[in-house]
Amino acid sequence: MDTTQLLKGVLDLAVLAVVAREDGYGYDVVRRLRAAGLEEVGEASVYGTLRRLYSSGVLTTYVVPSDEGPHRKYYGINAQGRAMLEAQRKDWHAFSTTLTDLLDAEGGPR
Repeated sequence: MDTTQLLKGVLDLAVLAVVAREDGYGYDVVRRLRAAGLEEVGEASVYGTLRRLYSSGVLTTYVVPSDEGPHRKYYGINAQGRAMLEAQRKDWHAFSTTLTDLLDAEGGPR
C-alpha cells in the first residue's frame, strides 16, 4: 500500500506529536518522524507543515546558535497547539477504531 496519501492527511498530527515531546528544528523533526516509522516523509513537506502550523499560531519559534553551521530555528508547541493536538488525537482514535472495526469485521468482503 502506498502510504504517501495517508501521511498527507495526518502530517499535522504527527508533527504536533513530535514537537509536543520535545522542541526541534526542521531536520530534527524530520529525523524523529522517520525514526518513528514514517520513513517516506519528505523534508519539504515537514518544513512546510512547520511553517504553516507556526503561521496558524499553534507553534512558537526561537533561534539557537550552532557551532556546526547556521543558526537553527527551533519550534515549540504552545497552549493552542496542545489543544489542537488533543482534539486531533481524539479524532484519530475514533477514526482508527472505526476503520479497524471495518477491516476486522467477521466474514470479510462480500
